[in-house]
Amino acid sequence: MKFFTKKRIWLGITVILLAALAFFVYANREYIQQLPIGSGAKAKLLCSGIFVSGRDADSVLNVDVAFHPLFKLLKPRIDYQQKSVTVSLLGLGLFKKKAIWRDGLGAILPQDVPEETIRGWKADIPAAEPANPESVAWPTGDLMTVGPLSPQLDAAKLEAALNKVFSEPDPKHLRRTRAALVVYDGRVVAERYAPGFTKDTRLVSWSMAKSVTSALIGILVGQGKLNIKEPAPVPEWQAPNDPRKAITTDQLLRMSPGLEWYEAYAEHPVSDVNIMLFMKPDMAAFAAGKRLAASPDTKWEYSTGTTMILSRVIRRTIGNDEEYWQFPRRELFNKIGMRSAIVEADASGTFVSGAFIFATARDYARFGLLYLNDGVWQGQRILPEGWVAYTTTPSPTVKGGEYGAQFWLNKRYAADPEKRSYPKLPSDMFMAEGYQGQMIAVFPSDKLVVVRLGMTYDNAWGMAKFLEDILGAILK
Repeated sequence: MKFFTKKRIWLGITVILLAALAFFVYANREYIQQLPIGSGAKAKLLCSGIFVSGRDADSVLNVDVAFHPLFKLLKPRIDYQQKSVTVSLLGLGLFKKKAIWRDGLGAILPQDVPEETIRGWKADIPAAEPANPESVAWPTGDLMTVGPLSPQLDAAKLEAALNKVFSEPDPKHLRRTRAALVVYDGRVVAERYAPGFTKDTRLVSWSMAKSVTSALIGILVGQGKLNIKEPAPVPEWQAPNDPRKAITTDQLLRMSPGLEWYEAYAEHPVSDVNIMLFMKPDMAAFAAGKRLAASPDTKWEYSTGTTMILSRVIRRTIGNDEEYWQFPRRELFNKIGMRSAIVEADASGTFVSGAFIFATARDYARFGLLYLNDGVWQGQRILPEGWVAYTTTPSPTVKGGEYGAQFWLNKRYAADPEKRSYPKLPSDMFMAEGYQGQMIAVFPSDKLVVVRLGMTYDNAWGMAKFLEDILGAILK
């Protein structure tokens, strides 16, 4: 009898403990969901920081992947010989994620794709050009003009603007500016880097990559291989009664396909974009699998998933993986001297060109110059005529018109400048903009391109004021 009583007591205790555990897991389910996302993010960002950017591991660990308290529980193991990073909870193998480096394709999270499959891809990406950048004049090379600045520039004001953007007036809201570069009338007139970063350091684009994706689409349009007004070639949408079948590439470019999507980063880690970037082997398939939440071209929804679908549209249009992997360097980067640029891929081989391009500040400035010059580079047309005008025309689905085709605009309520996004900046300004304060701002009327790269939250670095200060250095 006593045996059965003890057995019942232990059974009761076990039930209570299991119930308590179940309640804890349920109450903290979002934290549990964050663990595999966090492992993937830490492995990927650390792998990119070390093997793509060439940075010291401690620097990346202490800053780039220390912004969320959960990351402290996720322990990395860095294999310098294999060029990989493995992360798991407390280093115990739980929620394990591994990122591997592939030459020319950056850091890749294999997910459930065999690692040897990814390492066996034959990308054969062309060598970067020009081969001797120090002896080739800017903008294609790095041989800079020597001599006094244009009399239209106030050098002291330029210096003051850079001093401010690199300063840290509030220790609770760090700016962490890593690079800033100003090009006026085709010439680099200001350039600065934070300690530990140089003109040769590749830095992450985040969503500036979306604008590069738009350029790659434009090149295909110019080659007559893609009509953006036709339904996008997306295999998941081809069922006869699937309403997504009517979505066009143009609607994808303007972020108005009507697909359901939730875009949030550190503030809401369990989001569509984080799940896609750090847990899915085929990111475009994940994004394309989203249901239609609104009729195409009736609602604007910012979505990295939409750009991933565009990346696979490029892949399917080219039709050959080796040519696809070579395409950005052959048709864009090498033609404008973007020697450092690397577009990272997912485990399916599709470029993550909605978030993960790595390049130097000078190369981002070159991309801005291409758009400043209407898609023409030193007499050679790279983008088709009219493409820059198309990408900088407000999408009719955006309330106020602050977004074009993968570019941010400043044309909101053109008849009333005070209602624009940045009322003190010119209405013809447009930007490639990314998470944590990445920016390429183009000012056609002022012959100006401004690049700023860093790791900032809450817009603490003061983008609008920085651009106003740079413009204030141009004497009119």
